[in-house]
Amino acid sequence: MTQSEIKLCSLLLQEHFGEIVEKVGVHLIRTGSQPLRVIAHDTGTSLDQVRKALCVLIQHNLVIYQVHKRGVVEYEAQCSRVLRMLRYPRYIYTTKTLYSDTGELIVEELLLNGKMTMSAVVKKVADRLTETMEDGKTMDYAEVSNTFVRLADTHFVQRCPLVPTIENSDLGPPPPAPTLVVNEKDMYLVPKLSLIGKGKRRRSSDEDAAGEPKAKRPKHTTDNKEPMPDDGIYWQANLERFHQHFRDQAIVSAVANRMDQTSSEIVRTMLRMSEITTPSSAPFTQPLSSNEIFRSLPVGYNISKQVLDQYLTLLADDPLEFVGKSGDSGGGMYVINLHKALASLATATLESVVQERFGSRCARIFRLVLQKKHLEQKQVEDFAMIPAKEAKDMLYKMLSENFISLQEIPKTPDHAPSRTFYLYTVNVLSAARMLLHRCYKSIANLIERRQFETKENKRLLEKSQRVEAIIASMQATGAEEAQLQEIEEMITAPERQQLETLKRNVNKLDASEIQVDETIFLLESYIESTMKRQ
Repeated sequence: MTQSEIKLCSLLLQEHFGEIVEKVGVHLIRTGSQPLRVIAHDTGTSLDQVRKALCVLIQHNLVIYQVHKRGVVEYEAQCSRVLRMLRYPRYIYTTKTLYSDTGELIVEELLLNGKMTMSAVVKKVADRLTETMEDGKTMDYAEVSNTFVRLADTHFVQRCPLVPTIENSDLGPPPPAPTLVVNEKDMYLVPKLSLIGKGKRRRSSDEDAAGEPKAKRPKHTTDNKEPMPDDGIYWQANLERFHQHFRDQAIVSAVANRMDQTSSEIVRTMLRMSEITTPSSAPFTQPLSSNEIFRSLPVGYNISKQVLDQYLTLLADDPLEFVGKSGDSGGGMYVINLHKALASLATATLESVVQERFGSRCARIFRLVLQKKHLEQKQVEDFAMIPAKEAKDMLYKMLSENFISLQEIPKTPDHAPSRTFYLYTVNVLSAARMLLHRCYKSIANLIERRQFETKENKRLLEKSQRVEAIIASMQATGAEEAQLQEIEEMITAPERQQLETLKRNVNKLDASEIQVDETIFLLESYIESTMKRQ
C-alpha cells in the first residue's frame, strides 16, 4: 500500500462520508485488521462513534470483519474497494446507456446506500422518476421492477451474503459476529414480488391534501406495516460485472481502431455471447463456433457466412492475437485471448505516455526495445537511427523514470564493467505498476485542486444557490418577469463571470478524473490478469 493510495483513500472517504468515517477508515488501511476498542483508543474517538463509522463502512462493503478463535472480532479495510468509489459516475453512466434512466437510478441508489432490498429500491426509484415527470403522469412500480430483473439477469446487480437461518435455537450462546454465507445458485435470483402501485410526488408544504398539519398526523400508518416478502434479501451493485463490461468495450474499441467496424462488431458479438458464461478473471473466453457467431450477429449486419469466416481468419492471423483459433469443428472454433488483449492495451498506454512525456523519438526507442526484448546501447543507436549522444540521453532519461530497465550479464564472476554486457529491456509489469501509482497521485492532486477551487469561491456559490432558490419559489407562486429580473441582478456581472470560470474549471477537473481513472482501470486489469497467470 503506497502513500499515494492511502492519501487518495483518505480524500475519497472524507468526500463521501465525512471526517470520523475517514479517520477510522484510514487508520484501518494503515494498520491492518484491528478490534473495536483498539480502533477507538488509537484514533481518539468514542466507542459509539467508531461503531457508527464501522456500520457505515460495512454497509458500503468497504470494511470486512472476522471472528478469531478467542471470540475477538477484528475489522479490516478493503483499500481496493475504497478506490472503486472513483468509478461510481462511470458505473451509473454505463447503466444509463444500457438500461435508460430507470436502470441508472437503480444502480445509483444501490451505490449511494451500499445495500438495499428490491422493494425499497423499486419504490425509491419510482418516486424519483415521478418527480421528474409532467403533472398527472406517474411511474409504475412494475416498470421499475422489470428493469431490476433485467439488471439481475445480466449480473449487474447481485444478492448480498445472508445470515444462515438456524433451526435449533438451543445450540448455546450466539457468536460474537454473524457468519455470512452466499448461495451461488441464488445470487442473481430475483424474489417474486407483486409490487402494485405508482411513484408518489413529495408535497411542497407540510400539509397534505386534506390540510392536516404534518405534526398532527396519526402514526398508525407506520406501526401496522407488514414486512415485505423480500425482507432480509439485500442487493448490491456487482462491480466485477461492470469491470468486465468496461474491458470488453476497450477490446472492441481497440479492434475498431486497428481494423474496421465490422471486425469490432464480430468481436463484440463473441464477447456478448460469452459474458455470462466466462468468469471475469478467465484468460480466454469460452470457445465459440463460426456457425454460432453467424447466428448471433446483430440483425442489421447483412454479411454472408463466407465473409464472416474471412474476417475471423483475418482476426486470428493478426499479430496482436486478440482472437485465436482453438479447433475446426462447427466451421472453426474461436476464442478471445483476454490476457493478450489487456497486455496490448497496457503496452499501448505506456507507449502513449512515453510519447507525450519525452517525445516521438523516445517513443521510437521504447517501441524498439519492447519489440526486440533486449538491446545494447550501440544496437539501439543503429536500429533507431538516432545519433549516439541523443540515444544515450534518451535511454538514461527513460531509465531514471523507470520506463525501461538495465540488465547486467557478466562474462566473469567479478562483474568488471569491461567484461559485462549491459542490456536495455522493458519490464511491462513494473512499468505498469509505476504508472499506476503516478495515476493515483494525479487523481489525489485533481481532487485536492477541485476542493480548493470550491472552498475559495464558497461564499459566491452560497449566494448563487440562495438566488436560485428565491427565483424558483417566486416562479412557483407566479411572479412577474420584472420581479425575477430584479432578483437575478443581485449577482453582479463580475460575480457571474467568476461563477462561469469556476464551473468551467470544476468540469475540466471532473473530466480529467474520469480520464485518469480509465487509464487506472486498464493498468489494474493488466496487472491483475498477469498476477493470476504467474
